[in-house]
Amino acid sequence: MKHSATRNVIERSSEASRQWFAKFFTALIDDGFIQSKTDYSLFTRSRDQQFTVVLVYVDDIIVTCNNETDIRHLKEFLHHRFHLKDLGLLKYFLGLEVA
Repeated sequence: MKHSATRNVIERSSEASRQWFAKFFTALIDDGFIQSKTDYSLFTRSRDQQFTVVLVYVDDIIVTCNNETDIRHLKEFLHHRFHLKDLGLLKYFLGLEVA
């Protein structure tokens, strides 16, 4: 019976993760982002001279843009919608040091 209980916890966790991603997806699309057709976790937005990229990997979100103001606004938007915590500048990703 313990195996079944563990599987139920994993299934609930997976469902919660899918629901969170669906809400996150909708928020980004509503904010003008386009989801990549080849990588569902990659979103881009291009407007005026600004190009913004959002990459979701498990429980990390990487944001980059050629405009600091746009990054700040996006982080504020995401914090208000999802109560996300800003961990600062990216130093490592998938075990690789980011320069």
